[in-house]
Amino acid sequence: MAKALISIDYTYDFVADDGKLTAGKPAQAISETIAQAVQKAYNNGDYIFFAIDGHDEGDTFHPETKLFPPHNIKGTSGRNLYGPLADFYQKYRDDHRVFWIDKRHYSAFSGTDLDIRLRERRIDTLVLTGVLTDICVLHTAIDAYNLGYQIEVIQSAVASLSQENHQFALNHLQNVLGATIIE
Repeated sequence: MAKALISIDYTYDFVADDGKLTAGKPAQAISETIAQAVQKAYNNGDYIFFAIDGHDEGDTFHPETKLFPPHNIKGTSGRNLYGPLADFYQKYRDDHRVFWIDKRHYSAFSGTDLDIRLRERRIDTLVLTGVLTDICVLHTAIDAYNLGYQIEVIQSAVASLSQENHQFALNHLQNVLGATIIE
């Protein structure tokens, strides 16, 4: 069983107090945990994928423009990884087990080559971390489920805009998608 950890959207715009679409304190509270999970997975020989939202400035055709303020604009500091995760990426970004995947939609699979890269490496289990639990993490998990991957979610390494949405997503992940929720 080969594993990959996918760190989803843990960027300045989603985490920092002045981020454009921030989850604020709940997202900041997982900073150390998410970095430790990534380091542990890397040390275990797992692959690490950073699936990062990337929008074009002024793109009025993207459906999210009707739902959210502009965020994670390509070429801005808003797309930078937040906290110690940024240090990990700087240290290992040229390693053959560390990947950056630009995504335009909620799911890390939508419009990307993530599935191909995972299958090439015979990965069958995905460990999900990041933000937002009820949006990009959940949509990535739904696609992973539909593609036949086993799903694990580190509860202390995901966060959302509200506790209610976060809990809904964790329940859905576990009870509808069969994800293993790791404490």
